[in-house]
Amino acid sequence: MIDAPAHVPLAYLRAAPEPALPAPIFSRGALAWMRENLFSSWISGALTLILLALCLWLIPPLVAWATIDAVWSAPDGALCRAHQDGACWAFIAKKMDYFRYGSYPQSERWRVDLTEIVGAILIVWLLWPRARRRDIGAGLFFVGFPILAFVLLRGAPPLGLPVVDTVLWGGIFVSLLTALVGIVFSLPLGVLLALGRRSSLPVVRLASVIYIEFVRGVPFITVLFMANFMLPLFLPEDWTPDRLLRPLIGTVLFAAAYMAEEVRGGLQSINKGQFEGAMALGLNFSRMMGLVILPQALTLVIPGIVNNFIGLFKDTTLVSVVGLLDFLATIENAAKDTAWIGPTIAPTGYAFAALFYFVFCFAMSRYQAFMERRLAAGRRR
Repeated sequence: MIDAPAHVPLAYLRAAPEPALPAPIFSRGALAWMRENLFSSWISGALTLILLALCLWLIPPLVAWATIDAVWSAPDGALCRAHQDGACWAFIAKKMDYFRYGSYPQSERWRVDLTEIVGAILIVWLLWPRARRRDIGAGLFFVGFPILAFVLLRGAPPLGLPVVDTVLWGGIFVSLLTALVGIVFSLPLGVLLALGRRSSLPVVRLASVIYIEFVRGVPFITVLFMANFMLPLFLPEDWTPDRLLRPLIGTVLFAAAYMAEEVRGGLQSINKGQFEGAMALGLNFSRMMGLVILPQALTLVIPGIVNNFIGLFKDTTLVSVVGLLDFLATIENAAKDTAWIGPTIAPTGYAFAALFYFVFCFAMSRYQAFMERRLAAGRRR
Protein backbone atom coordinates (compact mmCIF):
# COMPACT_ATOMS: atom_id res chain seq x y z
CA MET A 1 0.00 0.00 0.00
CA ILE A 2 1.26 3.44 -0.92
CA ASP A 3 0.72 6.04 1.76
CA ALA A 4 -0.65 9.42 0.65
CA PRO A 5 1.62 12.40 1.20
CA ALA A 6 1.13 14.10 4.54
CA HIS A 7 0.24 17.45 2.93
CA VAL A 8 -2.67 16.05 0.89
CA PRO A 9 -6.03 16.45 2.76
CA LEU A 10 -8.05 13.27 3.00
CA ALA A 11 -11.46 14.99 3.56
CA TYR A 12 -13.18 18.41 3.33
CA LEU A 13 -15.48 19.65 6.06
CA ARG A 14 -17.70 22.72 5.40
CA ALA A 15 -17.52 25.43 7.96
CA ALA A 16 -20.77 27.11 6.74
CA PRO A 17 -23.77 26.00 4.66
CA GLU A 18 -24.11 26.91 1.04
CA PRO A 19 -26.11 30.13 0.51
CA ALA A 20 -29.79 29.49 -0.23
CA LEU A 21 -30.81 29.79 -3.85
CA PRO A 22 -33.47 32.41 -4.66
CA ALA A 23 -37.02 31.14 -4.95
CA PRO A 24 -38.42 30.63 -8.47
CA ILE A 25 -39.52 33.89 -10.00
CA PHE A 26 -43.17 32.81 -10.19
CA SER A 27 -43.32 32.04 -6.46
CA ARG A 28 -42.35 35.47 -5.11
CA GLY A 29 -43.27 39.10 -5.48
CA ALA A 30 -45.91 40.54 -7.77
CA LEU A 31 -45.76 37.64 -10.20
CA ALA A 32 -46.59 35.17 -7.43
CA TRP A 33 -49.53 37.32 -6.32
CA MET A 34 -50.85 37.55 -9.88
CA ARG A 35 -50.48 33.82 -10.39
CA GLU A 36 -52.31 33.05 -7.13
CA ASN A 37 -55.10 35.62 -7.36
CA LEU A 38 -55.58 36.42 -11.06
CA PHE A 39 -54.42 33.38 -13.03
CA SER A 40 -54.86 30.47 -10.65
CA SER A 41 -56.91 28.57 -13.25
CA TRP A 42 -57.97 29.02 -16.85
CA ILE A 43 -61.38 30.34 -15.70
CA SER A 44 -59.73 32.86 -13.40
CA GLY A 45 -57.36 33.92 -16.17
CA ALA A 46 -60.19 34.34 -18.68
CA LEU A 47 -62.24 36.44 -16.24
CA THR A 48 -59.17 38.55 -15.46
CA LEU A 49 -58.57 39.28 -19.13
CA ILE A 50 -62.26 40.06 -19.76
CA LEU A 51 -62.39 42.50 -16.81
CA LEU A 52 -59.12 44.07 -17.92
CA ALA A 53 -60.55 44.60 -21.39
CA LEU A 54 -63.71 46.17 -19.91
CA CYS A 55 -61.59 48.50 -17.77
CA LEU A 56 -59.52 49.57 -20.75
CA TRP A 57 -62.73 50.21 -22.67
CA LEU A 58 -64.66 52.10 -19.96
CA ILE A 59 -62.13 53.85 -17.72
CA PRO A 60 -60.31 56.10 -20.27
CA PRO A 61 -63.56 57.72 -21.55
CA LEU A 62 -64.82 58.09 -17.98
CA VAL A 63 -61.58 59.72 -16.85
CA ALA A 64 -61.66 62.04 -19.86
CA TRP A 65 -65.28 62.95 -19.12
CA ALA A 66 -64.49 63.72 -15.49
CA THR A 67 -61.19 65.55 -15.96
CA ILE A 68 -59.86 66.46 -19.41
CA ASP A 69 -63.16 67.40 -21.08
CA ALA A 70 -64.80 68.77 -17.91
CA VAL A 71 -65.74 72.38 -17.27
CA TRP A 72 -64.19 73.41 -13.97
CA SER A 73 -65.13 77.09 -13.75
CA ALA A 74 -68.06 79.01 -15.18
CA PRO A 75 -70.49 81.70 -13.96
CA ASP A 76 -73.51 79.79 -15.30
CA GLY A 77 -74.43 76.82 -17.44
CA ALA A 78 -73.76 78.41 -20.84
CA LEU A 79 -70.20 77.08 -21.04
CA CYS A 80 -71.33 73.63 -19.94
CA ARG A 81 -74.02 73.60 -22.61
CA ALA A 82 -71.42 74.56 -25.21
CA HIS A 83 -69.04 71.76 -24.08
CA GLN A 84 -71.21 68.71 -23.61
CA ASP A 85 -68.44 66.11 -23.80
CA GLY A 86 -67.42 66.46 -20.15
CA ALA A 87 -68.71 66.97 -16.65
CA CYS A 88 -69.77 70.37 -15.39
CA TRP A 89 -67.93 70.64 -12.08
CA ALA A 90 -68.55 74.38 -12.13
CA PHE A 91 -72.17 73.53 -11.28
CA ILE A 92 -71.04 71.59 -8.20
CA ALA A 93 -68.75 74.39 -7.05
CA LYS A 94 -71.45 77.02 -7.53
CA LYS A 95 -74.11 75.05 -5.64
CA MET A 96 -71.88 73.54 -2.95
CA ASP A 97 -73.31 75.66 -0.15
CA TYR A 98 -76.83 74.59 -1.10
CA PHE A 99 -75.72 70.95 -1.21
CA ARG A 100 -74.24 71.23 2.27
CA TYR A 101 -76.90 73.22 4.11
CA GLY A 102 -80.04 73.32 1.99
CA SER A 103 -81.97 76.50 2.78
CA TYR A 104 -80.47 76.91 6.25
CA PRO A 105 -79.92 80.67 6.85
CA GLN A 106 -76.50 81.69 5.65
CA SER A 107 -75.70 83.71 8.77
CA GLU A 108 -76.38 80.68 10.99
CA ARG A 109 -74.51 78.00 9.04
CA TRP A 110 -71.64 78.11 11.50
CA ARG A 111 -73.93 76.17 13.83
CA VAL A 112 -74.09 73.31 11.37
CA ASP A 113 -70.31 73.39 10.94
CA LEU A 114 -69.74 73.34 14.69
CA THR A 115 -72.16 70.44 15.14
CA GLU A 116 -70.42 68.41 12.44
CA ILE A 117 -66.96 69.13 13.88
CA VAL A 118 -67.95 68.11 17.41
CA GLY A 119 -69.68 64.99 16.12
CA ALA A 120 -66.64 64.00 14.03
CA ILE A 121 -64.30 64.44 17.01
CA LEU A 122 -66.48 62.28 19.26
CA ILE A 123 -66.85 59.58 16.61
CA VAL A 124 -63.08 59.41 16.12
CA TRP A 125 -62.66 59.27 19.90
CA LEU A 126 -65.02 56.29 20.09
CA LEU A 127 -63.72 54.38 17.06
CA TRP A 128 -59.99 54.85 17.63
CA PRO A 129 -58.93 51.65 19.45
CA ARG A 130 -56.05 53.31 21.34
CA ALA A 131 -58.05 56.31 22.52
CA ARG A 132 -58.12 56.83 26.28
CA ARG A 133 -61.25 57.15 28.43
CA ARG A 134 -63.62 56.12 25.71
CA ASP A 135 -66.24 55.69 28.41
CA ILE A 136 -66.27 59.47 28.77
CA GLY A 137 -66.42 59.81 24.98
CA ALA A 138 -69.39 57.46 24.86
CA GLY A 139 -71.22 59.46 27.52
CA LEU A 140 -70.58 62.71 25.68
CA PHE A 141 -71.63 61.23 22.35
CA PHE A 142 -74.84 59.52 23.46
CA VAL A 143 -75.97 62.08 26.05
CA GLY A 144 -74.25 65.41 25.62
CA PHE A 145 -73.93 65.56 21.85
CA PRO A 146 -77.66 65.08 21.03
CA ILE A 147 -78.53 67.94 23.38
CA LEU A 148 -75.82 70.17 21.92
CA ALA A 149 -76.85 69.32 18.35
CA PHE A 150 -80.50 70.06 19.07
CA VAL A 151 -79.70 73.42 20.67
CA LEU A 152 -77.34 74.45 17.88
CA LEU A 153 -79.38 73.27 14.91
CA ARG A 154 -82.85 74.07 16.16
CA GLY A 155 -81.93 77.18 18.11
CA ALA A 156 -82.42 78.56 21.62
CA PRO A 157 -83.51 82.22 21.87
CA PRO A 158 -82.42 82.54 25.55
CA LEU A 159 -78.90 81.70 24.39
CA GLY A 160 -79.02 84.11 21.48
CA LEU A 161 -79.60 81.40 18.86
CA PRO A 162 -82.64 82.13 16.70
CA VAL A 163 -84.92 79.21 15.93
CA VAL A 164 -84.43 77.67 12.47
CA ASP A 165 -87.44 75.65 11.37
CA THR A 166 -86.69 72.17 10.07
CA VAL A 167 -88.38 73.12 6.78
CA LEU A 168 -85.18 74.99 5.99
CA TRP A 169 -82.88 72.11 6.88
CA GLY A 170 -81.42 70.19 3.97
CA GLY A 171 -78.44 68.90 2.07
CA ILE A 172 -75.55 66.80 3.28
CA PHE A 173 -76.04 67.56 6.95
CA VAL A 174 -79.62 66.21 6.87
CA SER A 175 -78.41 63.00 5.19
CA LEU A 176 -75.67 62.61 7.79
CA LEU A 177 -78.12 63.37 10.61
CA THR A 178 -80.61 60.77 9.36
CA ALA A 179 -77.93 58.11 8.95
CA LEU A 180 -76.34 58.86 12.33
CA VAL A 181 -79.64 58.72 14.21
CA GLY A 182 -80.60 55.49 12.45
CA ILE A 183 -77.25 53.83 13.16
CA VAL A 184 -76.96 54.93 16.78
CA PHE A 185 -80.49 54.02 17.89
CA SER A 186 -81.20 50.99 15.71
CA LEU A 187 -78.44 48.85 17.25
CA PRO A 188 -79.59 49.00 20.90
CA LEU A 189 -83.23 48.61 19.83
CA GLY A 190 -82.23 45.66 17.65
CA VAL A 191 -80.43 44.06 20.60
CA LEU A 192 -83.58 44.40 22.74
CA LEU A 193 -85.70 42.87 19.97
CA ALA A 194 -83.25 39.99 19.53
CA LEU A 195 -83.32 39.29 23.27
CA GLY A 196 -87.11 39.56 23.21
CA ARG A 197 -87.33 37.02 20.40
CA ARG A 198 -85.33 34.57 22.53
CA SER A 199 -87.25 35.37 25.71
CA SER A 200 -88.92 32.63 27.73
CA LEU A 201 -91.98 34.88 28.18
CA PRO A 202 -94.47 33.99 25.41
CA VAL A 203 -95.97 37.49 25.23
CA VAL A 204 -92.58 39.19 24.84
CA ARG A 205 -91.40 36.62 22.32
CA LEU A 206 -94.59 36.85 20.24
CA ALA A 207 -94.56 40.66 20.22
CA SER A 208 -90.91 40.70 19.10
CA VAL A 209 -91.52 38.13 16.36
CA ILE A 210 -94.57 39.99 15.03
CA TYR A 211 -92.74 43.31 14.98
CA ILE A 212 -89.60 41.94 13.29
CA GLU A 213 -91.44 39.93 10.64
CA PHE A 214 -93.91 42.72 9.90
CA VAL A 215 -91.26 45.41 9.44
CA ARG A 216 -89.01 43.14 7.39
CA GLY A 217 -91.96 42.26 5.19
CA VAL A 218 -92.71 45.81 4.01
CA PRO A 219 -90.57 48.24 1.97
CA PHE A 220 -88.71 51.02 3.71
CA ILE A 221 -90.72 53.63 1.85
CA THR A 222 -93.92 52.19 3.37
CA VAL A 223 -92.51 52.59 6.87
CA LEU A 224 -91.58 56.19 6.07
CA PHE A 225 -95.10 56.96 4.86
CA MET A 226 -96.62 55.33 7.93
CA ALA A 227 -94.32 57.28 10.26
CA ASN A 228 -94.94 60.54 8.44
CA PHE A 229 -98.69 60.39 7.94
CA MET A 230 -100.08 57.81 10.39
CA LEU A 231 -97.96 58.45 13.48
CA PRO A 232 -99.63 61.85 14.15
CA LEU A 233 -103.04 60.11 14.09
CA PHE A 234 -102.18 58.06 17.19
CA LEU A 235 -100.92 61.00 19.25
CA PRO A 236 -102.56 64.09 20.69
CA GLU A 237 -102.26 67.16 18.51
CA ASP A 238 -99.90 68.84 20.97
CA TRP A 239 -97.60 65.80 20.89
CA THR A 240 -97.33 65.52 17.11
CA PRO A 241 -93.66 64.92 16.23
CA ASP A 242 -91.78 67.40 14.09
CA ARG A 243 -91.73 66.79 10.31
CA LEU A 244 -88.05 65.86 10.57
CA LEU A 245 -88.49 63.66 13.65
CA ARG A 246 -91.14 61.46 12.03
CA PRO A 247 -88.89 60.07 9.24
CA LEU A 248 -86.10 59.64 11.79
CA ILE A 249 -88.39 57.48 13.93
CA GLY A 250 -89.41 55.45 10.88
CA THR A 251 -85.75 54.95 9.92
CA VAL A 252 -84.84 53.70 13.40
CA LEU A 253 -87.82 51.34 13.60
CA PHE A 254 -87.09 49.89 10.17
CA ALA A 255 -83.36 49.39 10.71
CA ALA A 256 -83.88 47.87 14.17
CA ALA A 257 -85.81 44.91 12.74
CA TYR A 258 -82.92 43.95 10.45
CA MET A 259 -80.40 44.59 13.21
CA ALA A 260 -82.35 42.27 15.52
CA GLU A 261 -81.90 39.35 13.12
CA GLU A 262 -78.16 39.97 12.88
CA VAL A 263 -77.84 40.03 16.67
CA ARG A 264 -80.02 36.94 17.03
CA GLY A 265 -77.69 35.08 14.68
CA GLY A 266 -74.76 36.04 16.88
CA LEU A 267 -76.58 34.93 20.04
CA GLN A 268 -77.41 31.56 18.52
CA SER A 269 -73.76 30.98 17.61
CA ILE A 270 -72.61 31.31 21.23
CA ASN A 271 -71.87 27.97 22.85
CA LYS A 272 -74.28 26.92 25.57
CA GLY A 273 -71.34 26.53 27.93
CA GLN A 274 -70.87 30.30 27.95
CA PHE A 275 -74.35 30.75 29.40
CA GLU A 276 -73.84 27.97 31.93
CA GLY A 277 -70.42 29.32 32.98
CA ALA A 278 -71.84 32.82 33.51
CA MET A 279 -74.71 31.46 35.61
CA ALA A 280 -72.28 29.30 37.58
CA LEU A 281 -70.41 32.47 38.53
CA GLY A 282 -73.63 33.88 39.97
CA LEU A 283 -74.21 36.53 37.31
CA ASN A 284 -77.78 37.64 36.84
CA PHE A 285 -79.33 37.91 33.37
CA SER A 286 -78.40 41.53 32.67
CA ARG A 287 -74.78 41.13 33.80
CA MET A 288 -74.44 37.84 31.96
CA MET A 289 -75.64 39.41 28.72
CA GLY A 290 -73.72 42.65 29.15
CA LEU A 291 -70.40 41.16 30.25
CA VAL A 292 -70.22 37.70 28.69
CA ILE A 293 -72.71 36.94 25.92
CA LEU A 294 -73.35 40.15 23.98
CA PRO A 295 -69.66 41.16 23.56
CA GLN A 296 -68.98 37.77 21.95
CA ALA A 297 -72.17 37.75 19.88
CA LEU A 298 -71.68 41.27 18.51
CA THR A 299 -68.06 40.49 17.66
CA LEU A 300 -69.13 37.51 15.57
CA VAL A 301 -71.67 39.50 13.54
CA ILE A 302 -69.61 42.64 12.89
CA PRO A 303 -69.75 42.12 9.09
CA GLY A 304 -73.54 41.84 9.12
CA ILE A 305 -73.97 44.85 11.40
CA VAL A 306 -71.72 47.06 9.28
CA ASN A 307 -73.47 45.80 6.15
CA ASN A 308 -76.77 46.99 7.65
CA PHE A 309 -75.19 50.33 8.50
CA ILE A 310 -74.01 50.76 4.91
CA GLY A 311 -77.42 49.85 3.54
CA LEU A 312 -79.09 52.24 5.96
CA PHE A 313 -76.74 55.06 4.97
CA LYS A 314 -77.68 54.63 1.31
CA ASP A 315 -81.38 54.21 2.08
CA THR A 316 -81.48 57.68 3.65
CA THR A 317 -82.00 59.00 0.12
CA LEU A 318 -85.60 57.75 0.37
CA VAL A 319 -86.54 60.32 3.01
CA SER A 320 -87.02 62.82 0.20
CA VAL A 321 -90.32 61.11 -0.70
CA VAL A 322 -91.82 62.37 2.57
CA GLY A 323 -90.67 65.93 2.11
CA LEU A 324 -87.16 66.04 3.61
CA LEU A 325 -84.57 67.91 1.58
CA ASP A 326 -81.71 65.42 1.77
CA PHE A 327 -78.49 65.58 -0.24
CA LEU A 328 -79.89 63.89 -3.35
CA ALA A 329 -82.99 66.10 -3.26
CA THR A 330 -80.82 69.23 -3.22
CA ILE A 331 -78.99 67.98 -6.31
CA GLU A 332 -82.27 67.40 -8.12
CA ASN A 333 -83.56 70.84 -7.11
CA ALA A 334 -80.35 72.58 -8.13
CA ALA A 335 -80.41 70.90 -11.53
CA LYS A 336 -83.75 72.64 -12.20
CA ASP A 337 -82.16 76.08 -11.94
CA THR A 338 -82.81 77.75 -15.30
CA ALA A 339 -79.34 79.29 -15.29
CA TRP A 340 -77.75 75.84 -15.15
CA ILE A 341 -80.10 73.67 -17.19
CA GLY A 342 -78.12 71.47 -19.56
CA PRO A 343 -77.55 67.85 -20.61
CA THR A 344 -74.43 67.46 -18.44
CA ILE A 345 -75.78 69.05 -15.25
CA ALA A 346 -77.80 66.15 -13.84
CA PRO A 347 -75.18 63.46 -14.68
CA THR A 348 -72.52 65.57 -12.96
CA GLY A 349 -74.69 65.98 -9.88
CA TYR A 350 -75.42 62.27 -9.68
CA ALA A 351 -71.74 61.46 -10.16
CA PHE A 352 -70.89 63.78 -7.27
CA ALA A 353 -73.57 62.11 -5.11
CA ALA A 354 -72.22 58.67 -6.00
CA LEU A 355 -68.73 59.75 -4.98
CA PHE A 356 -70.04 61.14 -1.69
CA TYR A 357 -71.88 57.92 -0.75
CA PHE A 358 -68.98 55.75 -1.92
CA VAL A 359 -66.48 57.55 0.31
CA PHE A 360 -68.57 57.07 3.45
CA CYS A 361 -69.57 53.49 2.69
CA PHE A 362 -66.01 52.51 1.75
CA ALA A 363 -64.71 54.06 4.97
CA MET A 364 -67.18 51.99 7.00
CA SER A 365 -66.22 48.78 5.21
CA ARG A 366 -62.49 49.46 5.74
CA TYR A 367 -63.03 50.11 9.43
CA GLN A 368 -64.98 46.86 9.66
CA ALA A 369 -62.07 44.96 8.07
CA PHE A 370 -59.61 46.66 10.44
CA MET A 371 -61.63 45.71 13.52
CA GLU A 372 -62.03 42.12 12.31
CA ARG A 373 -58.26 41.78 11.91
CA ARG A 374 -57.66 43.36 15.31
CA LEU A 375 -60.16 41.10 17.07
CA ALA A 376 -58.86 38.02 15.27
CA ALA A 377 -55.32 38.85 16.37
CA GLY A 378 -56.54 39.23 19.94
CA ARG A 379 -58.23 35.82 19.86
CA ARG A 380 -55.07 34.19 18.49
CA ARG A 381 -53.02 35.68 21.32
